[in-house]
Amino acid sequence: MKSLFRVFYSGMSISFFGSIVIGTIGLSAMQISITEGIRPAINFSIGSIVAEVIYVRLLLVALVWIQKNERIFKILEWITVLIVVILAIASFRAALGHHGAKNVLLSHTMHRFLLGLSMRAISPAAIPFWLGWSAVLQTKGILKAEKGFYNGYLLGIGMGTFAAHCIFIFGGKMAVEKLDASQEAINFSIGCVFSVTAILQIWKILKKRHQHRKKRKVKA
Repeated sequence: MKSLFRVFYSGMSISFFGSIVIGTIGLSAMQISITEGIRPAINFSIGSIVAEVIYVRLLLVALVWIQKNERIFKILEWITVLIVVILAIASFRAALGHHGAKNVLLSHTMHRFLLGLSMRAISPAAIPFWLGWSAVLQTKGILKAEKGFYNGYLLGIGMGTFAAHCIFIFGGKMAVEKLDASQEAINFSIGCVFSVTAILQIWKILKKRHQHRKKRKVKA
């Protein structure tokens, strides 16, 4: 029982601190909570959590195959950049007061649960993150190749991510109400964060590609 709680706590802690870092999913949940309300934002969060838990479960049974298919990661990385750029542009357009300007990804055409599910599903950031942490926990003997341990681990991950998202959802809404900030200012701030996120993501991709080329030259 103690071992199961340990793997549950490990999954929850890693997930919470990993999700509390400002990113696309957390900011999108905050933006939805501010513009549409708490319930749609929670639906969005749950959708993203379902996708993340599925990711981790698949990782646990297909670590070798995933590590070999780097091309898939590269495609998904650029798709993620495109999504963040679209979110940034839409936020800036809304901040500048364009009437009828809508965020394409956060529009009302898709249920928030499905939107969260799809946005997390095409974001590769969670894969290397959980690939590394799962390997560390297995090496330390905390995470064992047993159904009970896997279930405890996944439950902890889900709860940790949800707790972090709640800070964005409730905290963002409370901050806006307390500060009495205008919708334009909020959209501009979110657009800036999305822009920085996109730039950092592009920098990481190019840096990784440069390192791979360096390694090939050394081997040659």
